[in-house]
Amino acid sequence: VQLQASGGGLVQAGGSLRLSCAASGRTFSTYDIAWFRQGPGKDREFVAFVTWRGRSTDYADSVKGRFTVSRDNAKNTVYLQMNSLKPEDTAVYYCAAYSRGSVYNPASYNSWGQGTLVTVSS
Repeated sequence: VQLQASGGGLVQAGGSLRLSCAASGRTFSTYDIAWFRQGPGKDREFVAFVTWRGRSTDYADSVKGRFTVSRDNAKNTVYLQMNSLKPEDTAVYYCAAYSRGSVYNPASYNSWGQGTLVTVSS
């Protein structure tokens, strides 16, 4: 499956953005999908995860209560709604298709989108 993330931009602290991860391929609906992010000088970190039917989700503690992951398999798209954004949320955000292993480990994913930059100003 090929993934493409979009929707990033510049937003003030406290604002909102919605990221989209569009997929090509008829097997998209069979993949669990995660969002990761990589801030300046930081390692890539787990943000959110949604199972293939969208029935189960998981979030990093740092975004719980502020971010919501969802998907529309009819549109081959996964979304990340980000509210109450903070300057520390500034990062390039990636979506990825899960393969095997820990869902929190980037090495467990075998297909990555190109990333979209989110910048939160204070």
